Amino acid sequence: MIRLGVDAADLERAAGWLRAGRLVALPTETVYGLAADAANPDAVRRIFIAKGRPADHPVIVHLPDAASLDGWARDVPESARRLAAAFWPGPLTLVLKRGPRVDDAITGGQDTVGLRVPAHPVAGALLQQFGGALAAPSANRFGQVSPTTADHVLSEFGDEVQAVIDGGPCTVGVESTIVDLSGDTPRLLRPGMIPLADLEAVLGCRLAEAGEGEGPKASGRLPSHYAPRAELSIVASDALAEAVARVLESGAVAVLSRRDARGRDDRVAWQRLPDAPDDYARELYAALRRADAVSPARILVEAVPDDPAWRAIRDRLARAAA
Repeated sequence: MIRLGVDAADLERAAGWLRAGRLVALPTETVYGLAADAANPDAVRRIFIAKGRPADHPVIVHLPDAASLDGWARDVPESARRLAAAFWPGPLTLVLKRGPRVDDAITGGQDTVGLRVPAHPVAGALLQQFGGALAAPSANRFGQVSPTTADHVLSEFGDEVQAVIDGGPCTVGVESTIVDLSGDTPRLLRPGMIPLADLEAVLGCRLAEAGEGEGPKASGRLPSHYAPRAELSIVASDALAEAVARVLESGAVAVLSRRDARGRDDRVAWQRLPDAPDDYARELYAALRRADAVSPARILVEAVPDDPAWRAIRDRLARAAA
């Protein structure tokens, strides 16, 4: 895999490889994506092979702008246009009825497709240079921790991926909010860092909550996902010291906490994460990868607050611990 920069020449090289049906990893504001020409079913299938992704698990299509929406979806409701106007470019995926050009390779055979316009300037420039849409799930092996730097991508893949564009660390750090507008009732399929209240204010109605297995299949909704290699447990703040002591009986322990390390033990790899949810989300996946790198007997994560601002983070941690 080749590491590319973000100048015009490198982006044109990347666009050329995408036109030739090859895979290129690109930065978005959420996580790095593994991109292929969305209009080339064979190229899209290469994403599934590289990731080890089940063929019935749909991928999100990234568009260059909101004006491209009607080329990839049909019967687009006014609610979708309002959300697109308010949050695109940005970390919001809309699930809509698929248009005729959308292949089963993208949707897993469903009649719906997930679409978004990324806010990262490099992703936007590449989409404009490419002149089309890109299918781009996260650039990692299926079910494992999503990548938020180019180095994370390089550690995951070899020659099956042509290149990664190094656009620096992702600024959001967890995957997009997914809202299903393919039926009569708008539904939240996956929480992200866009506040639910902001979405509802634009929609003018409450968002229904889709339970596990309800609604269309969409990225990141399996019970176990975003998972490090080591087992992960979520531990209440007042039980963290006792949990660390128990794990130390069997080996090293990695800890993610919002407070400083307690005690000094070389077998404890302690990382302090930020108190603010936006900052915590930005650092979470990199911290999980560092924790995994010490080959601990277990990763312990201090439970995060139970309030709406932390909802997406709680979702990702719960799936990582499943």
